[in-house]
Amino acid sequence: MHHPLSGLIDQIVQNAEKRGEFDDLPGAGKPLANLDHPQNAVLNRMMQEADAKSPVVILRRQILEAQEQLKHLTDAAKRKAVQLRLSELHTKLSLEMEAFRKYG
Repeated sequence: MHHPLSGLIDQIVQNAEKRGEFDDLPGAGKPLANLDHPQNAVLNRMMQEADAKSPVVILRRQILEAQEQLKHLTDAAKRKAVQLRLSELHTKLSLEMEAFRKYG
């Protein structure tokens, strides 16, 4: 989609290039770090600065922790409780992934 200010922005950038304002910038010619999806760059930066995690990341970490805990449990009742928790976490993860696929 065309942004209404893209022509003005292009003109400002071209003028800055002509004046040499982009010469000798640190990291010139190197790819920008951590820009998997440039359209999400601002959101990603805000989340990183706030040390925020998406629900999917949190759920995956909790699943790994529960799986590790399950490896060391021998008590049947405790194992059953952790297995139930693991099942709930997998269900939540599936719901989060489906919501992400549908709504982004």
